[in-house]
This record gives sequence, structure tokens and C-alpha cells, in this order.
Amino acid sequence: MTSGDPPSHKSMAFAPAKNMDGPKLQTKMSTWTPLNHQLMNDKVFEERRVLLGKWFDKWTDAQRRRVLGDLLGRCSLAQQKFCARHLQERVPREALDFTMQLPRVLSLYIFSFLDPRSLCRCAQVSWHWKYLSELDQLWMLKCLRFGWYINFSPTPFEQGIWKKHYIEMVKELRVTRPKVFLFLILTSPHRLAP
Repeated sequence: MTSGDPPSHKSMAFAPAKNMDGPKLQTKMSTWTPLNHQLMNDKVFEERRVLLGKWFDKWTDAQRRRVLGDLLGRCSLAQQKFCARHLQERVPREALDFTMQLPRVLSLYIFSFLDPRSLCRCAQVSWHWKYLSELDQLWMLKCLRFGWYINFSPTPFEQGIWKKHYIEMVKELRVTRPKVFLFLILTSPHRLAP
């Protein structure tokens, strides 16, 4: 066939001509996944990623969950950790413990606004909250507000001294209050006649 002859049906190319000058293009599993041509590989990967995104947009929630489960099952531990970190940044956490996120000083400041009964309830939430809600920094202020002092200096290893002192003082008030109240009623000049 000469350059002036019209192309015949037999010579029409339906696939790109093989490059005889360079190495043969290696493929794996598919003729569309080139292994030894990085630029082509990147292009094919990007096309497939976009196509997968289009499919994903059209799938139902159940189909998406199934595919995500399959993909995560195929991931290595490092890849799963990457996914977990990525999700933690994007998805707000529920039931977040602010005392674990804030500095201890701020957590104590928030707890300082609670009354003693609420502090005791906070101690039942978790071990960390129990530790925070029983700190002497909180209970000392509550005791000193009523003028209740301890008559010794606690060692640095003693914890919860001020809470125990507060509870003892409240118990003492409950025991003595009815007697004082009864005495005031009996000695009052305006008492009611029986």
C-alpha cells in the first residue's frame, strides 16, 4: 500500500498501534491498568475514582454501607486508623466528656458552681468525675462559706478531707437543729398554747 492509496478495510486500526521502539506496556488483571507507565496509571486511577464517586452518589444507604464495610474489611490496620482519625475530625462526638477535653482547672471551675448534692451526684458518673468532684479545692470553699474549719493540717496524700468535714458538719446540724428549734419554740413568748 502506497501513501496515495485509500485505506482498505483490512488496514484500519481499531486499537492504538503498538510502540515498537519502547518496552511493551505491562498490565495486570485488565488491559486498562498499566503498571509501568506512572502518568497513565495516575490518569486511569483518577478516572476510576471519579467514576466510583458518581456510582456512590446514586447508591442507596444500604448499598453504601455494604461497600464501605467491604472496603474497610480490605484495609490494613494503618489504613483503618487513618479512616478513624478522618472520621473523628468530621463527625461530632456524642456524649463527649468535657472534663477529659478541658484543662483540669476549667473543669473544677465549672464544678465549683454546683451545690453539694449535685457534686455528690457527679461523683457517680465515672471514676474521673468522682476524682474531680471530691477534690478538696471544691469542698474547702463550701465549708469556709459556713465558717467550718478543720483543726488539723492534712498531708498531701490525704484526699477528700474537706468533703468528709462538710458531711460531718451537716450531720451535726441535722442532729442539733431539731433540739435548737424545739428550745426556741418552747421559750418563745408567742408560742401557741396546747
